[in-house]
Amino acid sequence: MPAVFSRCRARLTGAAVGAFALLLVGTAPASAVEKGVFYPESFTLSNGMQVVVIPNHRVPVVTHMVWYKVGAADEPRGQSGIAHFLEHLMFKGTDAVPAGAFSRTVAKNGGRDNAFTSWDYTAYYQNVARDRLELVMRMEADRMANLKLTDAVVYPERDVIIEERRQRIENEPADRIGEQIQATVFVHHPYGTPVIGWPQEMSRLTREQAEAFYKTWYAPNNAVLVVSGDVSAEELKPLAERYYGVIPARAVPERTRVGEPPIAAARRVELRDAEVRQPSIRRIWTAPSYRVDPDKQAYALQVLSEVMSGGPTSRLYRNLVVEQKVATSAWLGYSPSAWDLATLGAGATPATGVPMDKLEAALAEELRKVVQSGVTEEEVATAKKRMLAEAAYARDSLTGPAQALGAAVTTGQSIDEVEEWPVRIDAVTAEQVNAAARAVLGRENHVTGLLLPLKDKES
Repeated sequence: MPAVFSRCRARLTGAAVGAFALLLVGTAPASAVEKGVFYPESFTLSNGMQVVVIPNHRVPVVTHMVWYKVGAADEPRGQSGIAHFLEHLMFKGTDAVPAGAFSRTVAKNGGRDNAFTSWDYTAYYQNVARDRLELVMRMEADRMANLKLTDAVVYPERDVIIEERRQRIENEPADRIGEQIQATVFVHHPYGTPVIGWPQEMSRLTREQAEAFYKTWYAPNNAVLVVSGDVSAEELKPLAERYYGVIPARAVPERTRVGEPPIAAARRVELRDAEVRQPSIRRIWTAPSYRVDPDKQAYALQVLSEVMSGGPTSRLYRNLVVEQKVATSAWLGYSPSAWDLATLGAGATPATGVPMDKLEAALAEELRKVVQSGVTEEEVATAKKRMLAEAAYARDSLTGPAQALGAAVTTGQSIDEVEEWPVRIDAVTAEQVNAAARAVLGRENHVTGLLLPLKDKES
């Protein structure tokens, strides 16, 4: 599952990006056969910066986002956490906007701002009134080109991200095992390295490394401006040219990442902790992403996820929670938005008194049944209808469309591909869903993670 760490005003908050799993599976109009999701307008500045505008004139408010095509998976080896560290340092000021002034100015003008880092991208955003758009564009463009870092601001902030890791990961058993599962799924690819970084490397990050990362990747031709709300491309273009268009393009390296070696063995990760009150099981496979999908399975896997886990009538909930009563929750999740391989996972939490081995066997049996017997045409038709009906409301949001398109274009999708989502989902057949299920769930190279309390060691 993709991970994101966000810098908040408390400066200690990191957020899992589970919500982003819905980026491109919950954003289509109810009419599934017509092309169109957000109906954006787009243009490119002379320096290579892509601009995407999503008009929404319901209220005089805009979401302004700048996405950089760089994330934790692009870090130099041995510098894990540098992408997230730089995200924090981007708030430390320029000559024009001193440290702390950026967020204070946004708040003073009635808005809110934040930023987040994933393996594949880093993004900065502000939600402001329409008449404050030019203000945040000026400040965001300023720190794209003119960030000033000193030891006096860098090293105290390094202590902040180390403390963030302690609070968000090391003190949370569910996050600790999630980190270990991810590192076991990806044994060679940098997706196995946590976005926030490994602690022994975080403690050695330097100002010089942060500056080098900034100068390497933070260029207008490696960024995407996404603005959603009460504005049109015609209105935005002169502002984008005035503030972003004057920043010179720079040579940016291609993303070069090592591949994941073939692994045939099933693997297990177990964590016991006194703080665990609710045990759980997860099973994770690597899976195609939108960009890395040679067999065209991404859309079928989204439908499979809906069949298996789309509400109280879905297979896993109905069979494990309602009928067998071995679980209090059960799920199957898949997000195809990744530059390289994605993951597909299933999991459950046991009902009171149910041993973990019994729950694991029941979950495995449900997954075996879908591999061997498949899903029906009726299940697929119902799932697609539900996906598109629920998605009809997504465009009412300002931030949701901006997040969806930003994540899409920074992980290799085109705007046309995003807009074709309804047509592609509508075209998915039961045969395609079953083939995709066999291709992913039929493999035995999964990772099973068990989160357990210290007691009940017989489970």
